[in-house]
Amino acid sequence: MRRVVVTGVGAVTPVGLTSKESFDNACKGISGIDKITRFDASDYTVQIAGEVKGLNPLEYVEKKELKKVDLFTLYAIAATKEALDNSGLDLSRENPFMVGVSIGSGIGGLATIEKYNESLLKRGQKGVSPFFIPVAVINMAAGNVAIKFKVKGPNFSDVTACATGTHSIGLAARCIAYGDADVMICGGTESTITPLAVSGFANMKALSTRNDEPQKASRPFDKDRDGFIIGEGAGILILEEYEHAKKRGADILAEFAGFGMSDDAYHFTAPDPEGEGATRAMQMALDDAKLNPDSIDYLNAHGTSTHFNDIIETKAIKKVFGDYAYKLTISSTKSVTGHLLGAAGGVEAVFSVLAIKEGVVPPTMNLDNPDEECDLFYTPNEALRKEINVVMSNSFGFGGTNAVLIFKKI
Repeated sequence: MRRVVVTGVGAVTPVGLTSKESFDNACKGISGIDKITRFDASDYTVQIAGEVKGLNPLEYVEKKELKKVDLFTLYAIAATKEALDNSGLDLSRENPFMVGVSIGSGIGGLATIEKYNESLLKRGQKGVSPFFIPVAVINMAAGNVAIKFKVKGPNFSDVTACATGTHSIGLAARCIAYGDADVMICGGTESTITPLAVSGFANMKALSTRNDEPQKASRPFDKDRDGFIIGEGAGILILEEYEHAKKRGADILAEFAGFGMSDDAYHFTAPDPEGEGATRAMQMALDDAKLNPDSIDYLNAHGTSTHFNDIIETKAIKKVFGDYAYKLTISSTKSVTGHLLGAAGGVEAVFSVLAIKEGVVPPTMNLDNPDEECDLFYTPNEALRKEINVVMSNSFGFGGTNAVLIFKKI
């Protein structure tokens, strides 16, 4: 198997328009969660979200092309541009058939679907743009990235709810390991802060209703948590075959070390009460990386701020790590970004790589009253500086799907 390394990262998040700004603000505990501005949510039970603010679409897409691009695709293009710039790759010197794209989304162009459904109801068939389908479908993030950057290798879009970004990165790494590509642009993207999505999640009782304190609403592992915060954005990695990166003198940020995936086969939204699937995915990632549990210096938890996830993820961590679980440094960056759904794993992979590079663990904010069943060290309210050689990143999604990544210092 060929070795796989990370040579570039890019991110667009509620806490920053670049990977550095996003990571730095996450480490400072600056929250990107606030009142919804994307639509009038004043009559909704949930009025808060983690929105991307200040992104100029014209920096990434020509004005005449904007009507052909949903926000989830725009975020993917923006994060990819940063990641490629960060990597120093000159794509004009690469074999385009050996550069691929693996960018997924949990839901895709929901805003576009809502827009044209409303137009259809008002104006009939003539109210629906011929661009509707290609703008809305999930694989158009990966497709448009390939078109924009002229890369012709493997191109696919994983769709596994909140594990999407993590699966997309793990499967991209395998494309390189098996020789299908030398370079993969990979991660997740999402933009579903819409009336339909907010209503659906709210009526499931999955979202926090702490509308008067938006920046304190996301409280992973805290006893007073009352649900997750819907967020949006994109997180992208540039993965390369090690010798390929070395030959061109790339600045290698980390090595892709391990990947594990499983399913609970228990319930379509609730996690398995014993954390069986999450336990197996973490153990598979460790086995793939040929590492012992006590090799992990930092675990970026799925940590959604929902009652069951936080307790069951804690239980699974204890099963995998044993006594070392109580010495392990853990945190949930969703405490400041909100839950970016299909983009969460991509952004959290970016944060995991930067944690290795910078030697700092972002905190879990708003952890003021720890749940008795969540009794591990979750880096409460303040970043922790430490040497970080190996990071694990967890993502779990509806349908019981689980995915885990491990990165290590080269």
